[in-house]
Amino acid sequence: MTTQTDKTALQKRIESGKSVVLAQVAPPAGGAGEAVRQTARKFAGKVHALGLTDNSRQVRMSAMAAASLVAAEGVEPLWHLVTRDRNRIALVSDALGAQGLGVRNVLCTSGTHQTLGAFRAARNVFDIDSTQLIRLLANLPADGQAVGARGFDSVAPFCLGGVASPCADPLELQVLRLCKKLTAGATFLVTAPIFDLDRFGAWWREVTRAGLHEKAAIIAGVRVLTTSDAARAYAQQRPDPMIPAAVLERVTSAPAAGGRKAGIELACQTIEKLRGMSGLRGFDVCGDGDEEAALEVIAASGLRIE
Repeated sequence: MTTQTDKTALQKRIESGKSVVLAQVAPPAGGAGEAVRQTARKFAGKVHALGLTDNSRQVRMSAMAAASLVAAEGVEPLWHLVTRDRNRIALVSDALGAQGLGVRNVLCTSGTHQTLGAFRAARNVFDIDSTQLIRLLANLPADGQAVGARGFDSVAPFCLGGVASPCADPLELQVLRLCKKLTAGATFLVTAPIFDLDRFGAWWREVTRAGLHEKAAIIAGVRVLTTSDAARAYAQQRPDPMIPAAVLERVTSAPAAGGRKAGIELACQTIEKLRGMSGLRGFDVCGDGDEEAALEVIAASGLRIE
């Protein structure tokens, strides 16, 4: 039987029905634990949970290890876990290890294909997909059949989330995929970064028509494009992040010193336009490697934890 004390602070916040403020950062490309601790202290009191990405675009410190360092600083961690690099044995083993380190908020994702990052020569795994991972972790205490076990002792419930892709086609298929993630055990969904507001609006109409916003906390991803080069590189990534030409032009046409300011203003305006959408539960802010930019957006947008 799950009690209120078994739940993470993020799970309790989600179940409260109140707004959720998240941020995500990349662990350092090295073993500097103090850098992670400093980052955690910067975001303390400003977010309900701090996400740690899992080898996104380049090899970095273990996201699980970084999440444990964040937790040690008194900040609620959100461990991003990709299925690209691990089979189900490694995924379950890492999840059990995370429990021992006090990390129980998990954002389950398949991960960007390795050929789109710096580690093109690496071999992917994809033993299971993100929906299967959610189901596996949701049932872990009682059912370990996927890894040949009856169950596992001393495993508290995870707070599980999945990723949503408002710009992916076809819309109907994307909504169906989200339904499967919620059925599997996800209690929150974080969208890919939003730049095309018209497209997001069309996606949101389908999501709310299916009532998914009533079954899980849906949190909008907001990415701060801080430099012209970073904005162009991100716009050229595949799968296509769907950055409208006018939005890209706004950041890339700014003088070198003004690109960061334009990116921050764009992120703040995106939040302002989205926060009025009924049923949207919050925002996940990513500074694209610039933690201070993310903090500036959170402050300027008036995002608060209560």
